[in-house]
Amino acid sequence: MIIVGSGLAGLRAAITAASKNRTLKIAVLSKVQVMRSHSVSAEGGTAAVLYDNEGDNLESHIYDTIKGSDFLADQDVAERLVNWIPREIIQLDRWGMPWSRRENGRIDQRKFGGYSFPRATYAQDKVGFYEMQTLYDTCLKFDNIFFFNEWFCTSILHEGNNFQGFTCIEMKSGKFVKITAPSGIICTGGAGRIFSFSTYAYSSTPDGLDMAYRAGMALKDMEFVQFHPTGILPSGILITEGARGEGGYLINSEGERFMNNYAKEKLELAPRDVVSRSMITEIQAGRGFKHITGVDCLKLDLTHLGEERIKEKLAGIREIGIKFSGIDVINEPIEVRPVCHYMMGGIHSNLDGATELNGLWVAGEASCNSTHGANRLGANSTSECLVWGAITGELAANHALIKKNVSINISDQQVLEEEKRIYDGIFRGSGDVNPYEIRKTLTDTMDEKAYVYRNENDLIDGLKKIRSLKSLSWKHVDDQAKEYNTNFTNVMELDSMLRVAEVVLLGAINRRESRGAHSRIDYPYRDDNNFLKHTLAYYTGDNEPRMEWHPVIFTRYAPVERKY
Repeated sequence: MIIVGSGLAGLRAAITAASKNRTLKIAVLSKVQVMRSHSVSAEGGTAAVLYDNEGDNLESHIYDTIKGSDFLADQDVAERLVNWIPREIIQLDRWGMPWSRRENGRIDQRKFGGYSFPRATYAQDKVGFYEMQTLYDTCLKFDNIFFFNEWFCTSILHEGNNFQGFTCIEMKSGKFVKITAPSGIICTGGAGRIFSFSTYAYSSTPDGLDMAYRAGMALKDMEFVQFHPTGILPSGILITEGARGEGGYLINSEGERFMNNYAKEKLELAPRDVVSRSMITEIQAGRGFKHITGVDCLKLDLTHLGEERIKEKLAGIREIGIKFSGIDVINEPIEVRPVCHYMMGGIHSNLDGATELNGLWVAGEASCNSTHGANRLGANSTSECLVWGAITGELAANHALIKKNVSINISDQQVLEEEKRIYDGIFRGSGDVNPYEIRKTLTDTMDEKAYVYRNENDLIDGLKKIRSLKSLSWKHVDDQAKEYNTNFTNVMELDSMLRVAEVVLLGAINRRESRGAHSRIDYPYRDDNNFLKHTLAYYTGDNEPRMEWHPVIFTRYAPVERKY
């Protein structure tokens, strides 16, 4: 069994699969070392109902998630997330997760945007790092989990509609190999590096999404890109929503706590799409600040929280502010601006995380099982990784055990075609255009044309620009070394980025409404009559992607106007 990706979803899947049967061998492939997976950057919390005796309940979490999604979430998926995640919190605790505690020793929770109850379970402001360390330590207890660090997967191998394995490059040697298995799980994360101003690690490129896309699977709802309200300038590094959950204020150049004008009940703890739009509206109205780089921004004020509370609850944020902005948040507000943070879209999958390819599952941000619809609530992403990591790990393990005696016969032609695509088409390609300049132009175009507010002209211009970049002669690798050739992997990443960016823009053009994180000034209202449905994009080679629609699953809640 093969898991591609070593973040929260990948590690959680590996543990479940390894626990299922100690004779089952699980390979975890990652293009980075395990603890450099981007999941370590999650800061604020993991959403779960823990204390129904204090007023929280599962139904509230379900409804908050569905309402937060602007009613595009599949409601059976939201129900499964909410019902499952409390046991994951307790399981992590038993594995040694250092959750932040109340004075009485019980696991603590903080407020987060869009929720009716403080249910973001946290570990200071480094929840992703501690969850990853806990899962990795647990993985090391199993002798049937094998880590392949710094292996770059390039394609999915399949016979008809049946998964058979992956092709990969072992980065330390440059060797191209095929790895076969009866089942697999893609846990490669999101595509956020198609934007320049982004909270994502530079390794967070859409390789996994593109592999599935080229193998015939749909990418779903890719137009829905979450812009987190508080990225610091100029780096884009995240200031956790936990900073506002602890009581931080957003202020404009007039010293006004402006969220009172946009979300009177929730204020700074409205959902992220609401807060980000409010911030851009303030900036466009001339009530922003000018960062030293010339970029318009607003400020996040934590000074009233006091030194002791910041050091206890937000120590990581203080350190980030000092190192990357030169500001100590104890003493002064920090400059922030909405930043690309999460992709609601991903590889089309069902309630169980199964893809359209038999024997292949997907979990975490690479997946779109429609948990989050048009907008994700903060702290639901780490919850999703844990829940569907566990679910897909068990299902893929069961499938592998059933198929363990079935021989896998992959046609040489499929492997040779992939080898030709990446070596003849990229590694030995010739061209006079710098691929790094193409990447910068691509990400800057996405920042400019597909940001918080969108319109038809910008989206079409952006699509034309992306397609013009694809046609230039950038597919070449100047560094011809075999060992650790990051130039080679960077250009392969760019190849995937261009295809996935095209899908994002096409989906945004076709969705002529405003819903959740997709906000169009030329279609400012939600249109349930025409667009209460998911977008699917299928790869067609060099032609334009084939776009289709897919129904939303409703179980209990009809759409209503979304107010906070």
